[in-house]
Amino acid sequence: MRPVAVTTSGVSDSAVIPIDQYQAPANIALGVVVNGAATFTVQHTFDDVFSPTFNPATATWFNHPTLTALAVNSDGNYAYPPRGVRIRQTAGAGSTILNLVQAGAVG
Repeated sequence: MRPVAVTTSGVSDSAVIPIDQYQAPANIALGVVVNGAATFTVQHTFDDVFSPTFNPATATWFNHPTLTALAVNSDGNYAYPPRGVRIRQTAGAGSTILNLVQAGAVG
């Protein structure tokens, strides 16, 4: 999977980044850059993001264990693959950038 970056501006959710669940090991690196004043949480879902009925607003989201309610540049990882990842900006008028890199073959 190629590196991906998604952004938020103001209180909002980013686009969903689909994860290659067949890449073993998953090895997913996450880095968040905060611009201005912003509080964020990285979230993941196990719902099928490729389903024609997938709706981010009604999907079941789980907060990342360490990238939750932060307001500074931060990094973390996933050892095991969820099906989709996003960043949720929960406060502030600034912006956030979620950079995601999954090690392995580029498809």
